[in-house]
Amino acid sequence: MNKKRHFGNSRPKKIWIDLDNSPHVPFFKPIIDALDKRGYVVTLTARDCFQVCDLADLFNLRYKLIGRHYGKNKVLKLAGLGFRALQMAPAILSQKPDLALSHGSRSQILLASMLRIPSVLILDYEYTQWLPFVHPTWMFVPEVIPDSVLKKFPQRIYKYPGIKEDVYVPNLQPAPGFLKELGIREDELVVTIRPPANEAHYHNSESETLFAATIDFLGQVPKIRLVVLPRNEKQKASIQQQWPQWCNNKTLLIPERVLDGLSLIWNSDLVISGGGTMNREAAALGVPVYSIFRGRIGAVDKYLADLGKLIILERVEDVRAKIALTKRRRLAPSQTSKRRVLDKIVEDIAALVESR
Repeated sequence: MNKKRHFGNSRPKKIWIDLDNSPHVPFFKPIIDALDKRGYVVTLTARDCFQVCDLADLFNLRYKLIGRHYGKNKVLKLAGLGFRALQMAPAILSQKPDLALSHGSRSQILLASMLRIPSVLILDYEYTQWLPFVHPTWMFVPEVIPDSVLKKFPQRIYKYPGIKEDVYVPNLQPAPGFLKELGIREDELVVTIRPPANEAHYHNSESETLFAATIDFLGQVPKIRLVVLPRNEKQKASIQQQWPQWCNNKTLLIPERVLDGLSLIWNSDLVISGGGTMNREAAALGVPVYSIFRGRIGAVDKYLADLGKLIILERVEDVRAKIALTKRRRLAPSQTSKRRVLDKIVEDIAALVESR
């Protein structure tokens, strides 16, 4: 499906945003709205990867679908990265954006470098791997990432307060009846689980061991519902094959449609995830959250762990020893102080665009 933003006859400054992975959709939605209000034209491209397009449709974003995910093979990943950059070139050449903006799109950074388009990379995990000799013009990072780590990056660094999830979490307006639509009763313990990203370059097989131990343990708990969010169809099929009994009796529930992730987290009693974004979303909402991510722990997760907002599970024994199975009181997120994170990022984007 191709969707394209319509443009007027005037020539306001144009900002090109590439939605490269599913967490980028809710993150950029309020940023896009804020830039629109300031009079900027926002061009959106999206990669057919995980649930990017489904989420973009859910958020009513208009985008041009270009490229796809090429799996876990490193050679195919690299080839796919370059091929997608070439696929995007005609559309971007016709739009002539003043700034390229993403939260980690390597294809965008590569193409922006080739076309000499100034680019901003927003980054919250300092151990992400990048192409040698291809760099964005600027980087935005959370304040909690220490300067000592950032010395390896040649770009000019802009810092923002809090964490990236603070940009959009305050916008959550929980809808009534969310659990009822999933067939879950109010008296059941609701656990949202995100499996590890087993096709990512940072994947560690220990995460899969922890994921399996978590399902094995929680599936035996009475009056519990495990809402599991696979990253792709292959992972979904593997889960259904490994735990058929709990899938059949709905102890383990894999939603048939894309859900608003924040609403699901807010309605959960706890969250367990092998990826960073859902962990940090839960922490920002005040929901008990446990990380089964076993790659290098970044500064943001260390910061949340030090605050007691995130518990990192390191060994199989931690699953039973550290996970607290209790119902929680649901409180809506604060919409006041955290607005400053969105304002800071948008102000810096606008300043860079106007400086060109």
